[in-house]
Amino acid sequence: MSDRPNVCLIHCHDLGRYLGCYGFDVETPRLDALASDGATFENAFATAPQCSPSRGSLMTGRYPHENGLVGLAHDEPDLNDDERVLPSYLSEAGYETHLFGLQHVTENPQRLGYDELHSERLLSPDVPPSVHETARAEKVSGTFADRLEDGDLDDPFFASIGFFELHRIEDDDRFVFADDPYESADPDEVEPLSYLPDEPGIRRDLADAQGMVRAIDRGVGTVLDALSDAGVDEDTLVIFTTEHGLAMPRAKGSVYDPGIESALLMSLPGVIEPGTRYQELISNVDVLPTILDLIDEGVPERVSGRSFLALLRGGDYTPRGRVFAEMTWHDAYNPVRAIRTRRFKYVRNFWRLPNVYLTHDVRHSPSGEEVRDEFERPNRPYEELYDLEVDPHERENVAGDDGYEGTTAELREELREWMETTDDPLLSGPVPPNNFEEEIMAWPPG
Repeated sequence: MSDRPNVCLIHCHDLGRYLGCYGFDVETPRLDALASDGATFENAFATAPQCSPSRGSLMTGRYPHENGLVGLAHDEPDLNDDERVLPSYLSEAGYETHLFGLQHVTENPQRLGYDELHSERLLSPDVPPSVHETARAEKVSGTFADRLEDGDLDDPFFASIGFFELHRIEDDDRFVFADDPYESADPDEVEPLSYLPDEPGIRRDLADAQGMVRAIDRGVGTVLDALSDAGVDEDTLVIFTTEHGLAMPRAKGSVYDPGIESALLMSLPGVIEPGTRYQELISNVDVLPTILDLIDEGVPERVSGRSFLALLRGGDYTPRGRVFAEMTWHDAYNPVRAIRTRRFKYVRNFWRLPNVYLTHDVRHSPSGEEVRDEFERPNRPYEELYDLEVDPHERENVAGDDGYEGTTAELREELREWMETTDDPLLSGPVPPNNFEEEIMAWPPG
């Protein structure tokens, strides 16, 4: 392996871990093979259950409220002016950097510092369906393969390869996964999700989603075949990931595990042992420092993530004891912060919120229509604690219950310390851009 391996970062929308290699009933042979050839991270989590904030963390190694992306990039929030992103670090280290397909971190992709932008249009997902043609997995992966074959990518290169799928598409005021290029599964044959009721609309969504997942899988296959045909597969770090959980109720837009869980697969011959499955907690802020560590570049002090290269190499590695997640803005104000350990999830809600927040695309989907009357009831408690050992689907809030008082207090304080250390603006009150008349609850609740 070269001491300066190429880096291919393949990413998609709204997938969670809905892949065969994570035990779901969807056929993903190329991604399953990538997992077999490299590492699968069983407990990888995003910093946010929504697109831009999570993607910003992946590309900066910093939490959303640190880098400025507290909402969607095509709305008001954007990266801080002085924020550095992965292509900038790698370019400084001598890499040629390329962007293929979607990025959705900023409305001004030129500021990301890529040497080459290969997309016909650089899109956010919330655009008319016809425009998605330029960002589908088939097209984006094909463009990468063509450029690599033509010799347009000089070693060492970094390629960010962003697929539009598995984002919902608006169709007559409803948001669905199905579209002409995708082959849906049979709704009667899909396995229901453990955290949602088994209802027809939810089965319909899952069946349609599987068509998009298979398109992602084929796109990944195209990328892997191109690397092999070019003879650079042995010297390329391949990372496949997504930014948050499925675009389903109680997943996207929620800091429960289905909302912040992320697929994370990595392959690099000579470094990553094939077929390894890691149980350690990983946050997506950890990916950037791991890449910098791999190429022997110093990790800047301002980066909040921590490298897990030693874990990959089988060296002395101290596992994370916890990961953090947050949400501030999406299509509504939903200020939430959370801390997850191996056993517990503690959630702090900073507003008078519905029982389960549904993003606009999820609310107006076949799945959302099945559950929104129940999920959108008021009011969510200001504190939530879940014992994941006995309650993996986070149904029973035990915050303050007998036997859990100490854990509640301990995680409340740890979350507050993290917010203070990272200068979270939410500690000072509601976060703009909108003004609110209601007074936010003081810390601690009650």
